[in-house]
This record gives sequence, C-alpha cells and structure tokens, in this order.
Amino acid sequence: MQQYESVIILTPLLSEDVAKEVIAKFKNILTEGGAEIVAEDNWGLKKLAYPIQKKTTGFYHLTEFKAPGELIKKLELEYKRDERVMRFLTIALDKHAIAYNEKKRSGAFNKKAETKTEEVAN
Repeated sequence: MQQYESVIILTPLLSEDVAKEVIAKFKNILTEGGAEIVAEDNWGLKKLAYPIQKKTTGFYHLTEFKAPGELIKKLELEYKRDERVMRFLTIALDKHAIAYNEKKRSGAFNKKAETKTEEVAN
C-alpha cells in the first residue's frame, strides 16, 4: 500500500461541529476502503491566499494515510460531490516525505529550536 497525504478546505459557513462531521465522513470512507490512517492534523479556520467562491477563509484539515490506489479515485469523487469542500489535494508520498513527516510528528524540529534558546539564555 502506498502512503498518501490529503488536504481539504471546507467552506467557512459551517459550524465547528458540522466541519467535524464532514471530516468524519471522509475518514469513514477511508477506513471502509481498507486504509490505515497514520496521522491527522486539524488546522482550523485559516485565511485563504486568494478568494475561493467569494470566501476568504476556510477550515483546513490534513490526513495522512496508507491505502490502495483504487481508493484515491473514490475518495476524490466524494470530495467533488460534497458541496462543503471548496478545494482538496491528495498526493502520494515518497520515502523522503514519509521520513520528514515522521520527524515532524516526533518533534525533532522543535528540539533544535529549544536547544538554541537554551544556549542564548546561558
């Protein structure tokens, strides 16, 4: 199974609860299709770089998962059918991206910043 990363931007007109329901719907599609969810990151309501459908903000959500390739077509079709999804992007991760994401989740990048601040304090 290939490892993928999918980012969706939901319309800002949704409440937090409805946004969570939409995310749960897509998560359910993945798990029913045999995918293994590696990590999730809810970025919340963010300002968009440019207006989409006359909206300047959106709910961002990132999901990293392992899945068979056929499932991606089904997932993206569901993204397109759901009017609450303004944009989405799904990419296949190579070995370098997987290693980078694992380091990021373990906090390896934050540890370097902490040691530098300790050195400055001394």
